Amino acid sequence: MKKEINDDLTYKIIGCAMKVHAALGSGFQEVIYQRALAIEMGKQNLNFAREMEMSIFYDDIQIGTRRVDFFVEDRVMLELKAVINLEDAHLSQAMNYCEAYNLPVGLLINFGSRSLQYKRVYNLNHPENKKSNNPEILRILVQTRIIAPSVPLLLPIVLLPFWRSIFVPPFRHFRQSGKQKQG
Repeated sequence: MKKEINDDLTYKIIGCAMKVHAALGSGFQEVIYQRALAIEMGKQNLNFAREMEMSIFYDDIQIGTRRVDFFVEDRVMLELKAVINLEDAHLSQAMNYCEAYNLPVGLLINFGSRSLQYKRVYNLNHPENKKSNNPEILRILVQTRIIAPSVPLLLPIVLLPFWRSIFVPPFRHFRQSGKQKQG
């Protein structure tokens, strides 16, 4: 049940971000998109806190705080960027925030590129995600080797390049215009 609620909520947030990006395009500072997104999420009756300071714990001891761009419906952390391209460091940062705040899902949204970029990020240690049947979460768990892939899931990935090299001959060996290609 919670998976569907989180999916519906992240879908709604992404829709708000798309409206903002369609209206403003790229090229502004992050704070401009943050203000516009706050207006749009308010229109959609989403409850949120902006620039909410949240504690970060290590071994049950508070070691610092971090301001999350948005905390939506007390369930989804939203991290905004206004950069040309999202990088792995941005994704790692968003995933770390989900873990630090013990949230099952978060969103990383980039307004700086020509097209809106967004990624759902998951706290793979959260109990909701450990028992999830969501294919997106399962793919991440397999890629990070948290769970072992089943043979049927792995076979098409492993065999496809091998199969192509055996059964699909290179095109340079085919005749062109009725003449054998030289060289």
